[in-house]
Amino acid sequence: MDIMVAALPAFLASAVEFVEALTIVLAVGVTRQWRSTLIGAGAAVVVLAAIVGIFGSAIVLLVPIDVLRLVVGGFLVIYGLQWLVKAILRAGGATSKHDEDAIYAARVSAMRAEPPVPARGMDWISFTVAFKGVLLEGMEVAFIVVTFGASAGQLGPAILGATLAGLLVLAVGIAVHRPLARVPENGLKFAVGLMLTTFGTFWAGEGVGVAWPWSDATLIVLLAVFAIGSLLAVRIVQARLQAASTARLAPVR
Repeated sequence: MDIMVAALPAFLASAVEFVEALTIVLAVGVTRQWRSTLIGAGAAVVVLAAIVGIFGSAIVLLVPIDVLRLVVGGFLVIYGLQWLVKAILRAGGATSKHDEDAIYAARVSAMRAEPPVPARGMDWISFTVAFKGVLLEGMEVAFIVVTFGASAGQLGPAILGATLAGLLVLAVGIAVHRPLARVPENGLKFAVGLMLTTFGTFWAGEGVGVAWPWSDATLIVLLAVFAIGSLLAVRIVQARLQAASTARLAPVR
């Protein structure tokens, strides 16, 4: 179970971030120069791997497990709630959903406004944009991999989950050669937000000495509570938007 605890959240969260990174890489490569773009993306992946390897190993070896679970649990609750709030607002219709096609078009337009690609050598604009985009999107992946892997004592499976997600997104991206607009990005964010919040609450509780009544099975109860609460929040958002729309359309007497 500990293996899945580390691998599954890392896989799902990484899939979301890698889809967004793929959009950036495609926009830059198609518009400017593929060689420099791929070198920039590859350099970012190397940096991310080093971050995970160094910080993940250091945390596992140097930080006491109770302290680790308290600190990591607190961060995961905050982080997970941020993902959940975004997913709830999007599902409820209060904010627009992520549109990879629109983001891709905007990126392409921005790249076309840049100076022309050099006739020879490295195109540093392509390199820099790809490197920055992959690194920024990947930092969230690195955070989740390190925290889940370290807290569960399963850094290897967490890295494996993130790697499989990256390879899957890359393979699909190569096959279709376009942004993955059909990926249910908001649904994935909802699921990952629930997982982060659930495990964060569980580990933070263990860190302060809480004896959960059903041991690891308490995770299922916590997940159900947060899921029901989140779905109710979606309904509340939808109801308030409907009430506001009705009030605007009501005739003035």
